Amino acid sequence: MKCPYCGFEESKVIDSRPTEDGEKIRRRRECLKCAARFTTYEMVETMPIIVIKKDKSREPFKRVKVLNGMLKSCEKRPISLNVIENSVNKIESKVQNSMVKEINSSDIGEYVMAALKDIDKVAYVRFAAVYREFDDVNSLMDELRRLLADKQ
Repeated sequence: MKCPYCGFEESKVIDSRPTEDGEKIRRRRECLKCAARFTTYEMVETMPIIVIKKDKSREPFKRVKVLNGMLKSCEKRPISLNVIENSVNKIESKVQNSMVKEINSSDIGEYVMAALKDIDKVAYVRFAAVYREFDDVNSLMDELRRLLADKQ
C-alpha cells in the first residue's frame, strides 16, 4: 500500500477490524519509511452493475450518485450523515445482491424513496418531486395524500 504522505510502497498493518456494516475491513497502517499512519479499507471486489437510464443510455452504478441525491433531499433536515450513509449502504447492497448485471434507474429511485420515507417525510417529498417529475401542484398534492394515507 502506497503511503499517501511520502509515496513509499511498503507499510505495516497496526490494527485491523470490520466496519460497522461488516462489508469492509478497516486497516490502520504505518509507513515503513516516514512512520506516518493512515487508514485503508478493504472490500470484496464486485462485478460492476450497469444502470439503464430513462433515455436508455447505460452507465456504471455509482454509489456517490445515490449518496448525493439523498444528501440533497435531506439538506437542512435533522438527519445525521451516519443515517444517510447507512441507508446508502443498504441500497448499494440491495443492488449488488440482486444478482443482475443491469438495473433500471427507476428501481434505484424506488429504493431511495423507500429509504427516505422511513427516514424523513420532508426529504421523501423533496426527492419524489424531482424523481417523479411532478408537473404541477396537483401531482404533488396527490403524493402528499398518499403519504398521509400510508401514515394512518
